[in-house]
Amino acid sequence: MSIEDIRVLTSQLAADPSSLVFLPLGEALRRRGQLEAAEKIALAGLTRYPDLADAHDLLARVLGDQGDLERAFDEWDIALRLDPRHAGAHKGIGFLFYVAGDLPKALEHLESAHAADPGAEGVAAAVARVREALALPALASAPAAGATPPVAAEPEPLPPPLPGGRAVFAGLEGAQDGLLLLDGNGLRIGGGLSAPDGTAVGDAVAAHLAGVFRDATRAARLLHLGSWTSVAGETTDANLFLCAPTPESLLLLVRDNSVPIGRLALQAERAAEAARRWLEGAA
Repeated sequence: MSIEDIRVLTSQLAADPSSLVFLPLGEALRRRGQLEAAEKIALAGLTRYPDLADAHDLLARVLGDQGDLERAFDEWDIALRLDPRHAGAHKGIGFLFYVAGDLPKALEHLESAHAADPGAEGVAAAVARVREALALPALASAPAAGATPPVAAEPEPLPPPLPGGRAVFAGLEGAQDGLLLLDGNGLRIGGGLSAPDGTAVGDAVAAHLAGVFRDATRAARLLHLGSWTSVAGETTDANLFLCAPTPESLLLLVRDNSVPIGRLALQAERAAEAARRWLEGAA
């Protein structure tokens, strides 16, 4: 949505504060990274429509972008109590359970979201990813209304699973521990990370990095720096390198602090190229 569209919606809301136009306005502001303004719009809308599930869903998405996952969960929970089939609320809670590592509950909500709105952006792929992680067969497509079920001696073969994370960085150092590829929503696409004690933390780190991705994009825009390309960091235990292989993905490279940043940049460049090829093949 363009700035002019946002101005029009803002004018409409100013002229009629009771208008439901606050919903598309708040979402447009959220997508542009104007989270404080989006939160104010959502809260103002909720004062007038406290029983509107869509309003709670809007506030939850804003809170999620701000990293306040506990309040986001509460808002999505309210939305589901108001509308048990609300696709956005099921999708949001499913994502939070996914981040928390509770895959069965994540799948339950994501499948509910898919059933409520089969065309919802990214839900089908998320369901497939979680079912694959749980070693469950992929969901079969529902037959069209009025269609006669086919009679067959044996079931149709399942569609092939989504390309696995192992293929993303095949042949690269740290392919399963030290390289992480995620999408713009903070879902891990491939690779992995481990804590010093060996605990897998890839999904949790991916969820936190989604906010970093948005913050870097917003900061670069506000400072008129153009599109950001990479961020490097040094800590007492490790060196980090972030870059965006595509506009919709983020790559994190983690190495021992003995590895200089310049070398990290070269390794990240190779990994980003591998990720771009993999994403093109998975599209």
